[in-house]
Amino acid sequence: MALVPAPPPGSALLRGGAASFTADIRSLLHNPLFSDVTFIVGKERRELYGHRCVLACRCRVFHEMFLEQPLLADSSQQGQPIVLSDVQPEVFLAVMEFLYTNCVTLHSCIALEVLTSALEYGLEDLRKLCVQYITDTLTVELACEALQAAVTYGQDDMKKQCLTFIEGATQDVVRTQTFRELSDQSLLVILQSDGLTIDEVELVRAVREWAHVNSVAVVGEAWKFHALKKGGRAQPHLLKRRAGTLPREHHRRYLDPSSLK
Repeated sequence: MALVPAPPPGSALLRGGAASFTADIRSLLHNPLFSDVTFIVGKERRELYGHRCVLACRCRVFHEMFLEQPLLADSSQQGQPIVLSDVQPEVFLAVMEFLYTNCVTLHSCIALEVLTSALEYGLEDLRKLCVQYITDTLTVELACEALQAAVTYGQDDMKKQCLTFIEGATQDVVRTQTFRELSDQSLLVILQSDGLTIDEVELVRAVREWAHVNSVAVVGEAWKFHALKKGGRAQPHLLKRRAGTLPREHHRRYLDPSSLK
């Protein structure tokens, strides 16, 4: 790899306008002019154009890819197009936008898929931007889908923020289709929370609906005391009522008296 020679003593680094530079580089995005690589993207087989030097210096995955697929001897011709059939064109364009400009345009329909691509291509800064956008724009309908992605890809900070949102809107969240489509691992993350703002009867009903959709047998007794949690160290044999659980007469047999107030 060629290295830029060190500047002589007394040199000064002067910076021009960043805005004009970014705009000029952005003009290359999906521009066939001087393009030397073509991607065939998605089921639509849409052609997207790129520039190897930009993509390779910004992304290690592309760097390795282009080493394995060098340009033809006649540099005026491109090599074989690179087929990416399992990604939406809009998602891949968002990834390319980031590689060319260090910025990304996101909306709720593509944010989770762009996050997936950021992880696949090892783009840590893009991953952070996606997580920030997703957690800043959580809604009742999207919370479970975002939690599912966080659990699947091991995004612990994102998982915590999704769970906090779900705790504050539990009654609405458990009525969504995305709740019923959760994996058992993601559902367990929710059920282990002490902060769910929902009564145990409603929660059991929601879990039964989840089990029906997923063809999972759930024994009612397994959820009987989900509303209870362990007490403090001073009284380890006593339990406390979870947030959102309505008081019931039978709780007096098991609960710390202070939690009944």
